[in-house]
Amino acid sequence: MAPRAASIGECMLELSPRDGGLFALGYGGDTLNTAVYMARLGVAVDYLTALGDDGFSDKMLAAWRAEGVGTGQVRRLPGRLPGLYLIETDAQGERRFSYWRDRAPARELFALPETPSVVDAIAGYNLVYLSGISLSLYGAEGRQVLMGALDAARAGGAQLAFDSNYRPRNWPDIATARAAMAEILKRTDIALVSFDDERALWNDDAPIAAARRLATLGPAEVVVKDAADPAVVLVAGASPELVVPESAVTPVDTTAAGDSFNAAYLAARLNGVAPIEAARAGHRLAAAVIRHPGAIIPRRAMPATI
Repeated sequence: MAPRAASIGECMLELSPRDGGLFALGYGGDTLNTAVYMARLGVAVDYLTALGDDGFSDKMLAAWRAEGVGTGQVRRLPGRLPGLYLIETDAQGERRFSYWRDRAPARELFALPETPSVVDAIAGYNLVYLSGISLSLYGAEGRQVLMGALDAARAGGAQLAFDSNYRPRNWPDIATARAAMAEILKRTDIALVSFDDERALWNDDAPIAAARRLATLGPAEVVVKDAADPAVVLVAGASPELVVPESAVTPVDTTAAGDSFNAAYLAARLNGVAPIEAARAGHRLAAAVIRHPGAIIPRRAMPATI
């Protein structure tokens, strides 16, 4: 039977810049972006979140289904609307986000009457993926419920993949973020992080230092991404290796660069590809994604091979 993956988090409406100072309406969110790209790469993946019962939520669900992402575990909250974010980019393609998401339904996924059914569902996947943004949504009580669900899934043989995706504005303080990250890393099999996030969280002075520190916390497999620079891959029992992108790319928009890298990496690993080659696949997909505006690029822009 083909492996099944779950991606947990929040998808928001997305306003991305277009010519003339206009914005296009789409959708995006770190773990949703990864789920979409995983589905495009042939992985059976479900997205676990909560949405409203509004027309925008209907359109997002339809779009996810059209991408092949399973929506059977999406919960709908009456009278609520999804969150919204706006992207601004500078001349180098680097982005800045503005958010409207304080009452987003996704924040309540692990505090709903339906939560026990979500928890039960998590135990049925071969791979569970989430991020530091996911953790920041749920609050202390919700995170405790989530950790219990992840423990049950891993006891049943599931692997947990995690990207720290640290966003300071999402946390009350850095101590709370560090504590939550430490708890999830104890349970993590594959850590897929960005050096900028680890440096901001833990003051790591180099990607290899970040990889070595993370490897002591629990993950047997660590990848530290560093934008256009080589990624560090560290597998238990081996020395760190650098994986260089195959070609230099001038970015249009770096949104979802890390999310797409993670998708290609995880899809490759689920297909039995070794970590170094999986990281090369991650670089290839990320290079295609940053050539286009917005989080989800057109299907026609996907690389012919990953």
